[in-house]
Amino acid sequence: MWGFPSFQELPFVRYRAEKNLDTSTVTTLRDVVPTKLAASIWNCLTKYKTTIPHFPQTETCELLILDRSVDQIAPVIHEWTYDAMCHDLLDMEGNKYVHEVASKAGGDPEKKEVLLEDHDPIWLELRHAHIADASERLHEKMTNFVSKNKAAQIQGSRNGSELSTRDLQKMVQALPQYSEQIDKLSLHVEIAGKINKIIREMDLRELGQLEQDLVFGDAGTKEVINFLRTKQHASPENKLRLLMIYAAVSPEKFEGDKGSKLMQLAKLSPDDMNAVHNMRLLEGSSDAKKNSAGSFSLKFDVNKRKHAARKDRTGEEETWQLSRFYPMIEELVEKLGKGELPKNEYPCMNDPSPTVHGMTQSAPVRNNQVPTAHSMRSRRTATWARPRNSDDGYSSDSILRHTSSDFKRMGQRIFVFIIGGATRSELRVCHKLTTKLKREVILGSSSLDDPPQFITKLKLLSAQELSIDDLRI
Repeated sequence: MWGFPSFQELPFVRYRAEKNLDTSTVTTLRDVVPTKLAASIWNCLTKYKTTIPHFPQTETCELLILDRSVDQIAPVIHEWTYDAMCHDLLDMEGNKYVHEVASKAGGDPEKKEVLLEDHDPIWLELRHAHIADASERLHEKMTNFVSKNKAAQIQGSRNGSELSTRDLQKMVQALPQYSEQIDKLSLHVEIAGKINKIIREMDLRELGQLEQDLVFGDAGTKEVINFLRTKQHASPENKLRLLMIYAAVSPEKFEGDKGSKLMQLAKLSPDDMNAVHNMRLLEGSSDAKKNSAGSFSLKFDVNKRKHAARKDRTGEEETWQLSRFYPMIEELVEKLGKGELPKNEYPCMNDPSPTVHGMTQSAPVRNNQVPTAHSMRSRRTATWARPRNSDDGYSSDSILRHTSSDFKRMGQRIFVFIIGGATRSELRVCHKLTTKLKREVILGSSSLDDPPQFITKLKLLSAQELSIDDLRI
């Protein structure tokens, strides 16, 4: 199941437990899906031990099964890395990007399809970088190329200004030996330029700041109302995403007619209003909600601020604005790696021995330096995405690729499976934690969803509760 025979791995199976609120609370189907899935996986693994030659007989790694209720914010908040912004803001089909290139015959520009994948070294270098950082690196690459090439200098000096994307494309003809390098560079200069233009036109920096302030408890109703009143030009999707975040952080603000007034101020369509209401369904029934003490599952820092859905991470360097947000799986996987994940909330199907978690050699190194702040300028089948054997990145399309012996030597692998779809920020975090924990962290899910896809799914979510007996895994 899910490639464990191919990986030759037998995991300790941990999962998000259903919430035991009180005897009057009915356990919903959504509550038990991780439990049912964990049991099904363990049954399969038990069979593998007796039917597959050379399959491990003792546990070799860890599997953590989650669902979308652990983090409703990550799928809709604006993620400011190059990869996420490409898929969020540009009209892409999967990893396919279409752009115009100069015609070799000298006629009208031609359309060309490119795949943003592992074979592109610039993509691998920049995909997890903040968009401002990616833009600066591209500018440096272009400047360095021009400074080292006389033909490029002549091309750039014709109008006395910086090289444009079209100038770079024309260089391919003048410098055939550098054609592949120039093609890649011009492609990413164009993409970054488009993204930055959209950011300016849609005023996304201010929106992004408000989104993160809401998540960390630094903003509330007053700031949301002010934004909706003063930014009426904001797109319906961006206003919807803002209110979805606010609904996840402060669900009580959407009880009765309070939520309706906010959504009317935002001029949301009935379809969009339904998406906001459906945020509640990710966590369970309304009865369960009344009996719970928190806002969804996100109150991790109740002593800090009343509605903080995240706590600031100490020792984390924030070089760029709008890089404060992190998906909750970062905290969960770190706790799992250190043996600090609560067993009552995340029990294990095959209870592990203490030595499995006590890997002192994989303890993360903390960075105690004070961070320096800069401005912005200054599919339905389970798939697994895993890091490449380098610090450059990994492919979100890597399914059951050959294993990395370097990561294996570091420590036991950690597999994370999210029911209901994963996000690009979660992929990024798994790559980051592989380096930090010195354990390969591999993310799996039923799908990889960008914000529009997640919102579409949420609109289709039904409040009708199925019977637990109807669940087949």
